[in-house]
Amino acid sequence: MEITLSRLHELFDYKDGNLIWKTAKARIIKVGDIAGNVDKYDGYVRIGVDGGIYKAHRLIYFYHNGYLPSFIDHIDGNRSNNKIENLRVASKSQNSMNQKISTRNSSGIKGVMWHKRDQKWFVQIRKNKKCHSFGYFDDKELAELVAMEATDLLHKDFSAYKGVLNG
Repeated sequence: MEITLSRLHELFDYKDGNLIWKTAKARIIKVGDIAGNVDKYDGYVRIGVDGGIYKAHRLIYFYHNGYLPSFIDHIDGNRSNNKIENLRVASKSQNSMNQKISTRNSSGIKGVMWHKRDQKWFVQIRKNKKCHSFGYFDDKELAELVAMEATDLLHKDFSAYKGVLNG
């Protein structure tokens, strides 16, 4: 990261998950404007500063904590929700645990896939590059419940389903 903490505080105020310009940096940027734009391809807010392009969540974490970890997780999975209380330090593995369902997933349920040979739903959850299998099921809804429980068990606070089953 090239931008310094003092430069960040010089340029921006923080309010409700946004960095707010303190100075007019160009004709189109006015004091009080929200910095950055949501990237239509990946959903991250990006901000141009001093010739560099930065993800807003990384700047906001740095702004509040004075250091920049390798990975920052959006707790709710929403890449444009950059409220400081929605950001947390994560490992690479943890950061991938609560990501959205893959577009390659044909069941529509994270961790559940159709096993052609056995003609059953199969539950498999990954953690730390290792696959954990939780069985085969005739019923897709049962497989989904098992996948949710298994994800909560393995991923704990980083589970995409955290709190769904227990209210």
